[in-house]
This record gives sequence, structure tokens and C-alpha cells, in this order.
Amino acid sequence: MVDKRKSPRKFDEEFKKSIVKLYEGGKSQNALANEYGVALSSVARWVKQYSEVQIDDDTILTARQIKQLQKRNLQLEEENLILKKANCHIHATLDKRLNAIRILRHEHSVVTLCRVLKVNRSTYYKRFSGKIAPRTAENQQLRKMILEIYTTSKKRVGPAKVRRMLLRDYGISISIGRVYRLMSTMNLPKMSTVKPVFKPTAGQVSLKRPNHLKQAFNPPAPNQVWTSDFSYIPVGKKSFVYLCVILDLFSRKIIAWTVSKNIDTTLAITTLEKAIQVRKPKASVLFHTDQGSQYTSFEFRKFSENHSIVQSLSKPGYPWDNAVTEAFFKYMKKEELNRRTFSSLQEVQLACFEYIEGFYNSQRPHGTLGMLTPNEMEDKYFDSH
Repeated sequence: MVDKRKSPRKFDEEFKKSIVKLYEGGKSQNALANEYGVALSSVARWVKQYSEVQIDDDTILTARQIKQLQKRNLQLEEENLILKKANCHIHATLDKRLNAIRILRHEHSVVTLCRVLKVNRSTYYKRFSGKIAPRTAENQQLRKMILEIYTTSKKRVGPAKVRRMLLRDYGISISIGRVYRLMSTMNLPKMSTVKPVFKPTAGQVSLKRPNHLKQAFNPPAPNQVWTSDFSYIPVGKKSFVYLCVILDLFSRKIIAWTVSKNIDTTLAITTLEKAIQVRKPKASVLFHTDQGSQYTSFEFRKFSENHSIVQSLSKPGYPWDNAVTEAFFKYMKKEELNRRTFSSLQEVQLACFEYIEGFYNSQRPHGTLGMLTPNEMEDKYFDSH
């Protein structure tokens, strides 16, 4: 067990509101508590505190109730479609209904078909059951687990990470070759993430601040070295918003992030302030960035000095000095941002929350961490210190 008194998790208001938005989007409180490592009582309290009520004429509905009504509407549409395709009604003979379920089982789930046509599932399986080889039965179970992992990660993981997550989540150890073959038969595309290849820009300028990090990307403990950078995210056809992240090099964990319409010093200071509030470092922290004006401004340097933050800056034209943060943005764009479009800053914020807090920090295994997630890496450290 991790000594939570030694390293308590802190949640800012933005984190809490994002959890509530996911709840209103249809996720259960239990699922959110498990997925994001939050106490169920905290989730329930946040839902009461931050839930929004939508008013339509004389009817008052929460966003969650609307989602449930939409879900029920889709369910009724599917039931009507099944009755049309089945070419029989619920009062038809049992043989006709069983035959309709057999024919439609590849288009709809057997559970739904049996419910709509009023047939006990045990009756269906008894009629059409047949013995299958143990290996085939085992592969069927593995496919369900793989699909669950693949769907939960939003198609971001390939065979290596799926294999690791099978072991972590289900206690099942199989070869990567078998995972690859099963994913191939399921037509699940292999996702790959390649570290970025950098090319130095022409011309170099003198350093305004020294590079203390010098590409030493593996500190022995948390809160010794943080890195930071910005990335832009398109919104609509002509505008952008900007994401600033801070990463702890020990665990590769994103410890703070902010989305803003402006890429300025305020964005950099706000994100650093979040990191300090959440992590509460007991000693000075080395903070490595590029030489962007946001990080070299007087306001940012003053804020850093006041909070025992020692700045370290990459050499101009050498982005590999901050390669770990650059790589994070490459993965995030490939696994999330480039696969969808956004129409508002709020949509971007929720997508960033789901990817960073719900996947990258808590679910995504990292090769440099021995296939642990960032959260697991920190838990392991605090377990032994």
C-alpha cells in the first residue's frame, strides 16, 4: 500500500468539474472512481456540488437524465429494427423466433434479440449449442478482454501494451505473438508510437540561462526534475487553443496542465502554480524548458525564484534537450488530438482531461518505466520510501 499520508493526491477544481462532466456524459460514479483513483464518496460529493440542471419549458432534467433518455430512444429504435428484420412477431412460433435470432445474431447481440423476441437465452443456447475446442474457447475469452482494453484505451494501444495490460488487469500472461494474432483476427489496427526525429534549426543563439539538465532524463526520485512545453490545438477552421503541460521526469507523469486561448506568460505561471500546489515539493526543483518568451520573461523568472524553482533551458535549435516532453505531445496528438475535431475550448479541455488523467497517467504502460504506468511508477517509489 502507498503511504497516502506521505504523498496525498490533490485534486483541483478543474479536475473535479471534469469528473462531473464525464458522469453527466453517462459514466457511472463507480467507474469514474476506479478509473481515476478517486474515492467513491468524493465523486458523489463533486456530482452534488458541480452538476448542472438543464431547463426545457416546464421540464427540469439533468444532463445525465437526458443521456439516459437518448440511450432509451436508441434502444427502442434498435428493437423496432429487429422486429422488422425478423419477419415475425413475439407471438410467432418458438421455432420461427429462434431461427430469426440465429440469422440476426451477427447484426445484433443475442441478449438483445432474445429480449425483443421474448425467448429465454438458455432456450436459444440449448437449441444451438455445440462443443468447441478448449483453445477456441480460451481465445474467445481473450478476445473479449482485448476488446475491452482496446476500447477503454480508445484504440491507442498495440500488442505490446495490450499484453502488459492483460497481465496487469486480468493476471493473464500470453506471448506478444498470440496477442498480435488475436488482434489481427479482430481487425484491430496496430497503433505505434515512434519517438520524434529532431533536426536542429539553422543558426544558434547564446543561452540566456544554462542547461542544467543536459539530457539526464532519469532522475532517481519524484519532484527533482520537471519539464514543460506548449502545443497548439486547432478549434474550428481558423482558431487555436494552447495546451501547457508539466511533466515529472522520474515517472513521466503529467503533474499539471492548462488549456488557454492565449499562449503567454500567464499560461506558463498558472500551470507551474498548479504543479506546486498539487506536488508540494519539499526541496528545490529543476525546471527544464525551451527558451520561449513565456519561460524567460521577468514575471516567470521572478515567480520561479520565489518558489525555489531552478530554471534550466534548452540550447536554441536543439529540441532533443527536452525530448521527453516533445515525445509526450507526439503521442497525445497521434493517440487523441489528431483523431478528432473540436469546436470549443471546453471540448478540448475535456479531451485533454480524459487522455492525460484517464489514460496517459493511469493506463498507458511506458517502455522506459518497465511497462509501468506513471501512476504505478510513483506508487512503487512511495511504497519503498
